[in-house]
Amino acid sequence: SFEGRVEVYHDGRWGTICDDQWDDRDAEVVCRQLGLSGNPKALSWAHYGQGSGPILLDEVECSGNELSLDQCKKSDWGQQNCDHIEDAGVSCDPFTGTDLQLYATQMWSVVLPYFKGTVRLAGGRSPTEGRVEVYYNGDWGTVCDDGWTDLGAQVVCRQLGFR
Repeated sequence: SFEGRVEVYHDGRWGTICDDQWDDRDAEVVCRQLGLSGNPKALSWAHYGQGSGPILLDEVECSGNELSLDQCKKSDWGQQNCDHIEDAGVSCDPFTGTDLQLYATQMWSVVLPYFKGTVRLAGGRSPTEGRVEVYYNGDWGTVCDDGWTDLGAQVVCRQLGFR
């Protein structure tokens, strides 16, 4: 799907993001992090419905150039003054969809160089090409090309911050 309430996974639980300071630059980072293109648009006031559980982030202020929300200025995890009526949403494309959820490996993959799910390109002639490798259980491994398509390549490129 291309639009929905934004939820993040942190310390073993899912939670929402408060819409204080939420704008299209934040939506651009969310869309990039999920590997989605389109016209990023921030939506406020629980446009896609109120979440449940904790509100994990507040006062998110991205410049729009970050590779993940973790690189944006924001409150500390769990520090917020909001209710779920203020849950943030994004639209990355004009089509409709359901909830977007940022999985932990996506949330951190381009931020922490040796976190589970980090990807890198190795053995290429430049930093923009090479063999896809994934960090898992303390080691780098390759990705089998069975079923590998342009879609998989696009996801890796976006995860690495390329458009």
